[in-house]
Amino acid sequence: MTSFSASTSLQSESAPAANHLTVTGAGLVGSLLALYLAKRGFQVDVYERRPDPRRAGADSGRSINLALSDRGWRALEGVGIAEAVREVAIPMYGRVMHDVHGNLSQQPYGKPGQGIYSVSRGGLNRRLLELAEDQPNVRLFFGQQCLDVNLRQRQLHLRDIATGQEQHLAYHHLFGTDGAFSAVRSALQKTERFDYSQSYLEYGYKELTIAAAPDGGWALEKHALHIWPRGSYMMIALPNLDGTFTCTLFFPFEGEDSFASLQTPADVTAFFGRVFPDALPLMPELTDDFFHNPTSSLVTVKCFPWSLGDEALLLGDAAHAIVPFYGQGMNAGFEDCTVLDELMERHGPDWQAVFREFQQLRKPNADAVADLAVYNFVEMRDKVADPRFLLQKKIESKISAQYPDQWTSLYSQVTFSHRPYAEAWANGQRQDAIMARLMQHIETEADYDRPEVQELVEKELIRVS
Repeated sequence: MTSFSASTSLQSESAPAANHLTVTGAGLVGSLLALYLAKRGFQVDVYERRPDPRRAGADSGRSINLALSDRGWRALEGVGIAEAVREVAIPMYGRVMHDVHGNLSQQPYGKPGQGIYSVSRGGLNRRLLELAEDQPNVRLFFGQQCLDVNLRQRQLHLRDIATGQEQHLAYHHLFGTDGAFSAVRSALQKTERFDYSQSYLEYGYKELTIAAAPDGGWALEKHALHIWPRGSYMMIALPNLDGTFTCTLFFPFEGEDSFASLQTPADVTAFFGRVFPDALPLMPELTDDFFHNPTSSLVTVKCFPWSLGDEALLLGDAAHAIVPFYGQGMNAGFEDCTVLDELMERHGPDWQAVFREFQQLRKPNADAVADLAVYNFVEMRDKVADPRFLLQKKIESKISAQYPDQWTSLYSQVTFSHRPYAEAWANGQRQDAIMARLMQHIETEADYDRPEVQELVEKELIRVS
């Protein structure tokens, strides 16, 4: 693979051959998609607005750490790179909740040994680009801003950020993996009968850091996702390879406790000392991070259709941006690549059929995981500190152990399986209704073994079987 940044590299391009594919966006989904397309023998050109992150350094302060789970691993395995990615990932086997007094409680994610994996977005993106370097049929063009997409003429209008020079480049088939504010989607929005919505939470997020321990190790339990739930807001922390934790504060934009209310270093220090007292001593760079790192928004994007004939297709955040509270944004985008590859195997070079079936399969699941992400925000922010909620989770685990073929938790369906998101969400809603009825008869964990409760569990499972 060759990486380009100068506009002179683009000027020499002639009309592409039929087996030449074009991707906009070299982020996580775009770089993985390039590997999938290259594996099938296509010539792939990828155009990215940013400079090469491997050379320009990480764009710090702008990215939530990511949680890689089964769907993502399956996609990485599909191009034979899963083991290479494991080298930059840390397994997390459960949540550790920190109350306002610094007391800890734990909740496993799944069965013993099941976990999700903490990865740095920037580190993973760089690793995917490194793994693509050996592909002779992939070229990356960095520093290329997409100003417009002429879908009918199949032409990209690009501007070289370094020189300001503009180019019009032809393509045969275009894959838009250029994020939540996609230029390719903007072009599709101008076509007839295109549905589009975006919604923002009244919360923003800011990246902070827990320092490594003096010996270079981890100051908190390494193999866990840490949560400081505080009802109307929360902070989380995911481990990094260097002993630090990347913290993300999810916080209202306005209000008594909000980004608007913390205006000075003294405000920030006093607030963290009151609300996150066990974290504050571990964050020596807190005020520098707080005022240096940007406050970013949390947006959900839903749209349809995702394609136009055989001309263009949206994948990843360009098609279905979601808030990060189920840890599935990257995993859903990676699963897009898996599904697309399966359809290429089925339909061969019939791109119109591939694009049409892809959007029909993925749209219901993208909508479901978007709803799941908002649902899980409420759970992480409010419920994980509620003893009643924690008791319900213990009862659910008992049901799953007793009836493994009839009860799998919603979290496990989403995180540790490849069940379609829409199916998992529907199952989860049915299970919520069952638990609401069952918990009326349970005050302690021991109540589960009472004969009348056992009879009720059996009746409920028979009802939905």
